[in-house]
Amino acid sequence: MKKLLVIAAVVALTATVALVGCKKSEEGGRSGSDTFKVSVPALPTSIKQGETQVVRVGVDRGTGFKQSVKLAITEPKGLDIDPSSTTVSLGDKGDVQLTIKAAKDAPLGDQKVAVKGTPGTGGEPTSTEFTVTVVAP
Repeated sequence: MKKLLVIAAVVALTATVALVGCKKSEEGGRSGSDTFKVSVPALPTSIKQGETQVVRVGVDRGTGFKQSVKLAITEPKGLDIDPSSTTVSLGDKGDVQLTIKAAKDAPLGDQKVAVKGTPGTGGEPTSTEFTVTVVAP
């Protein structure tokens, strides 16, 4: 009985993490399977003033989408994000690690980080954003 309860708890936790792990943009690209989405953290990322955090941004390709995607990241005041732009090529895994450094005097509270994905050779761009919460050290 204990094993069954443990298994049920693990399955429920895994499903919860899968549902809230990332937030996806509207589709970019063209139509049908020739599209892509940009995924960002669904929950706010907390960072102390003067410290650094790493977050994952992803490019999720439709089966027919065969282009590179240029990602442009908008840095809010007090946050330094590296890289602030990058290109995810067709053969790449699709994940980009962003290093976020909060200045020692970064404004406290929620900061919105915008991520825009633009197809390399044509089609519509797409955008999404995630929240970084700056707290005192």
